[in-house]
Amino acid sequence: MKTVAKFVLAFFLFVSTLSSYAQTVYAGENTIDKTKLSGLYLTIQGDGKQIEKDWESQLQKYGRVSSSRGTYRVTNASIPAISPEPINLVSTVKSSRTSATIFTSYDLGNNNFVTTGSTGYSAAESLLKEFSNSSLYNQEVRLAQTSFDDAQKNHQKLVRKGEQLQRSIEQNAKEKERLLKRIDDNAKELEQLQKDIETNKTDQANALTELDSRKSNVEAVKAKKSN
Repeated sequence: MKTVAKFVLAFFLFVSTLSSYAQTVYAGENTIDKTKLSGLYLTIQGDGKQIEKDWESQLQKYGRVSSSRGTYRVTNASIPAISPEPINLVSTVKSSRTSATIFTSYDLGNNNFVTTGSTGYSAAESLLKEFSNSSLYNQEVRLAQTSFDDAQKNHQKLVRKGEQLQRSIEQNAKEKERLLKRIDDNAKELEQLQKDIETNKTDQANALTELDSRKSNVEAVKAKKSN
């Protein structure tokens, strides 16, 4: 129970920590495959590998995704909120055990990138913030589910232990019953042996009397021959 309580406490502390981080989106540049691209950055706290997987799933909503070593490309991405025309989207994710930094470049065509103050920037910023909210929410759900699963496993373990203890009690009761029966049988056997001893004593006395009688008879017969 102490282990579960500690996990639950750690869970709520972690959730509180996640919620305290500001979702800051800022413009910047990144060199990808020797090409300098303008775009937007966002850092999200949490399991970096899981955040990267979530981001790849998000990108798949915009079109066909090709990926290579942390770089994701969506050619002719469809994101109406940013532009009614297809977008050449390039994104990188640098993940660690505690966070993930996402860089996303939106090329509206002819290297016309979405940057601060340009068309579509507000929508691109909102898109990343919405993803951040969704990612943090999903992390909380996964942590809550993990906490529940651990508590459930602990409960099931205790139930199995209780069932095992109950079986041990039942076996102990049967063993006690068997031993008590054995003791009762032993007492009856002792009583019978004591009766048999008394009977044997009587039989010995009777046999001795019979022996003396036969001896006297033998002596009487022998005495007749002498006469």
